[in-house]
Amino acid sequence: MIHFEWPWMVLLLPLPWLLKHWLPPAQPQGAALFLPFAAMVGAGTTALVHTMPSPRKVLFVLVWLLLVIAATRPQWLGDPQPVPATGRRLLLAVDVSGSMATPDMAGDLSRLQVVQKVAGDFIQRRHGDQVGLILFGTRPYLQAPLTTDLDTVGQFLNEAAIGIAGRQTAIGDAIGLAIKRLRSDPGKTPHKGDTVLILLTDGSSNAGAMPPDEAARLAAAAGLRIYTIGVGSESQSEFMGLGGDLDEDTLKRIAQITGGEYFRATDADALEDVYARIDKLEPSAAKAQWYRPRDEWFPWPLGAALLLSLPAVLWRGRRWS
Repeated sequence: MIHFEWPWMVLLLPLPWLLKHWLPPAQPQGAALFLPFAAMVGAGTTALVHTMPSPRKVLFVLVWLLLVIAATRPQWLGDPQPVPATGRRLLLAVDVSGSMATPDMAGDLSRLQVVQKVAGDFIQRRHGDQVGLILFGTRPYLQAPLTTDLDTVGQFLNEAAIGIAGRQTAIGDAIGLAIKRLRSDPGKTPHKGDTVLILLTDGSSNAGAMPPDEAARLAAAAGLRIYTIGVGSESQSEFMGLGGDLDEDTLKRIAQITGGEYFRATDADALEDVYARIDKLEPSAAKAQWYRPRDEWFPWPLGAALLLSLPAVLWRGRRWS
C-alpha cells in the first residue's frame, strides 16, 4: 500500500505561480550599459528575448511537480509483521530420563509425549518473552538458548528423546545450568522477578554434582524463581519401578526456597491445568508488537527531477537567447 509521510507538502504546488504574481519585477540597480545601436533593435525582437518556449515551461512544471512529490515522502508499506519484544526470561527444564517413557498419563502416550504436547502449547502462548529449553537426565544440556523464536524452542522440545541426556535424574545440576546461563549475559538480565525456571520431572535427584537444595539457594540468590512440576500417575509403583520414586518433598522445598510453587500432574488434563495456572502467575511481561516494513520511494521522483532540470536549464532554442 502506498503511503505519503508528509502529504501536507502538496500545499507548495502553487508556490511558483504565487511568487510570479505577487512579487514585483526586479528593478535594475546601478549604472546601465549604453549601447549605441539600441535604437536599431526592433520592438518585436525584445519580446522574443523575454519569451520562454513552451517545451521549456513544461520541463520546469514537471521538475517542480516531481520535487513536490518527493517532498511528500512517498513510501510503500508492506504487510504487518510481529516484532520480537523482550519480556520475561523463562527457562523450561524437562526431565528426559528413562522413567519418562512410562505410559500412565494419557492412554498409550508416554509421559514425555504428554509433556511435549502440553508444554509445546504453553510455549506458543508466551509471546513477547524469551524462552529457553534445558533437557536433563544424568546430565543437563541446554537444548535451546533464551530466544523469542518460540517455534524453534517448540520444535526442539518435540524432538527430545528418552535417554538423550542419560537414564538418571540430576535435578540440582539442571538448576545449576539454568543459573549459569542467566549469569552468562548479565547485561541483558531483566528486573528481578522476571526470570523464571519451570522444572518438570517424574523422579528424585539420583545423579549430578550439585544437591537440589543447594542449587535452590543459589537460584534464590540470583533472583531465579522456580516452579516445580511432578508428573506421573498416583500409582507409579505399578510400572516396575520405572517411575515410582517421585520426590515431592524436594520439589516443594525448591519451589519454597525460590519463591515459586509446586504442582502435581497425574494426567494430561492436570498438566494442562498446571501450565494454565503458571500462565496466570507469570503473565507475559511484554505485549505483542507489530511493524510494517517501509520502502522509501522519494529518490525516484527526486532523481527524475534532477535529470529533467538539466535540459530545462541548458535549453537553447531558436527563440531563446
